[in-house]
Amino acid sequence: MTTKQTNIVLIDDHKLFREGVKRILEFEPSFAVVAEGDDGYSAADLVEEHAPDIVLMDINMPQMNGLEATTDLVKRFPDVRVIILSIHDDDRFVTHALKSGAQGYLLKEMDSDSLIEAIKAVREGGSYLHPKVTHNLVREYRRLAEETDFGASVAEPSISFHKPVHLLTSRECEVLQLLADGKSNRAVSETLYISEKTVKNHVSSILQKMDVNDRTQAVVLAIRKGWVDVQI
Repeated sequence: MTTKQTNIVLIDDHKLFREGVKRILEFEPSFAVVAEGDDGYSAADLVEEHAPDIVLMDINMPQMNGLEATTDLVKRFPDVRVIILSIHDDDRFVTHALKSGAQGYLLKEMDSDSLIEAIKAVREGGSYLHPKVTHNLVREYRRLAEETDFGASVAEPSISFHKPVHLLTSRECEVLQLLADGKSNRAVSETLYISEKTVKNHVSSILQKMDVNDRTQAVVLAIRKGWVDVQI
């Protein structure tokens, strides 16, 4: 069965960074960078001309930044899916990116596996946040959950930690905790001394059992239910 080609437009004002990203994407046969731009204003014209599946969008650019460009793209081209590329791991930037309509948020310190994984997840209709960003978001969620009780701080946490052994295997519980800790698949494999392929199989099983579309949704659901221990 032939995999459908994923057409990608890359918007970033640093040419050397664009070249590095293109070299990574060339290793994935189903990916094709069909156009490049160096500012937010060029994004709409390139999307209109090439009708890409994915736009990789730098967040910091002159003239029009990536968030403004993403808001414009989503309004004009509802089918396009945007992944923000950023140096900022602050949850405020992530929140603004998601509000602008982006389906993914990657830090520029990403490894090649994370980039490819993000594009595949977003292409299939899911979302993807850099593992470090996911950890920051769920940590903030837990902080707010523990501090909010009729508007006042409470002495005892409102979320108690318990492993979901009724749903997941012991190994899957370990993997889920490491995802909440902000570990990439490679870092999980190194921590548990298992292969990355085995990690991916565990993640797929976790998503299926938790009935979610991607790892971000899995971690957010886990923190809501108290299935992972997130340090504040």
